[in-house]
This record gives sequence, structure tokens and C-alpha cells, in this order.
Amino acid sequence: MSATQKVQQHPAFIQAQNKANYYISQLDKELTKYPVLTTLEQRTQVPKTYVVLGSVILLTLFHIVNPLAAPVSNLVGWGLPAYLSFKALETPGHQDDVQWLTYWVVFGFFNFVESFALRIVLYYLPWYFAFKTVFILWLQLPTFRGAQTTYLTVLKPVLMNISNSSRAVAPTQTETTVTAEGLRERVATANAE
Repeated sequence: MSATQKVQQHPAFIQAQNKANYYISQLDKELTKYPVLTTLEQRTQVPKTYVVLGSVILLTLFHIVNPLAAPVSNLVGWGLPAYLSFKALETPGHQDDVQWLTYWVVFGFFNFVESFALRIVLYYLPWYFAFKTVFILWLQLPTFRGAQTTYLTVLKPVLMNISNSSRAVAPTQTETTVTAEGLRERVATANAE
């Protein structure tokens, strides 16, 4: 009997292997909720659990190699949300439109603030891009509704204060109210032409 076989037959190894298989099966059940992953699994013949785990490990490695952390963080912040925003525009419901429009407002504001303070933040916080990626995921995921929470608690009060200040300075300007429905009508009119 070889050393490898002895290790594989050890009770601790068998217990760890059973525990890992249990968690992988639980993750597979959760990932089955996402049709994109099921389609990817069918096309590539690679189990969706391994694709997700491999992607997480790869992103973690890119964050460990710090020069790649900024591009990976930006990819997480732009790539998936751009695709999901496109999908939201194609659906008849409005809730996903609100989710992604709110995300883009918060993300844009965050990038604006970051452009001023990035060097200072990087000096004091060495794992900034890892935290930024987690924050961006929190903003994106519909389970947490982070973008809406941030918008309602931080941005909306600030923007309303600025809006009220600008009305006091220039009261002669006509007020224009832009609604989501009005924008949809404009887009439909533009597409019809």
C-alpha cells in the first residue's frame, strides 16, 4: 500500500472529503437558481460550482498580486453591472431599472470621490482594492440592496441640499422633472425614428 493510499484511507481524510462534498453539493443547489450558470455548465461541461469557486480563487489571487487589484476591482464594478443593466432595459418591469440606475449613481459618485482621495487612501489602507471590490459587490447584489441603502442614506440628502441651494441662487430657471416613464417614452420615440 502506497503512502497516498494510506492518507486517502485515513478517517480524518475521509471525514474532510465528505464534508467538502457536502458543501459543494449545497453550493451547487444554490447556484442552480441562476440560469446563466446552468447554461454555462451545459455549454462548457464544467460544473458550475467549480466555475464559481475557480473564479473566486482567481479574483482572490489577483487581489493578492496588488498591481492587478485595481483592474479587477474596476472589472467587477463595470463588467457585470453593464451587462445586467442591459438586461434590465430589455425587461418590462421597472424594479430592476431602479436597482441599476441607483447603482450607477452611487458607483459614479464613489468613483468621483475616489479620484480625489485615492493616493491618500492607498497610503493608509493597503488592501483598499479588496475592500472596494467587496463594497461594489454589496452595492450590486439585490439581496443586500446596498446601492439603494447608500443612495437613500447618504447621496439623496446631499443632492437634495445641493438642489435646494441651486434653486435659491437661480429662481428664474424653469424646473424640469425627469421621470423614468418620460425617459422611456423618449427612448421609444427615438428608436421609432
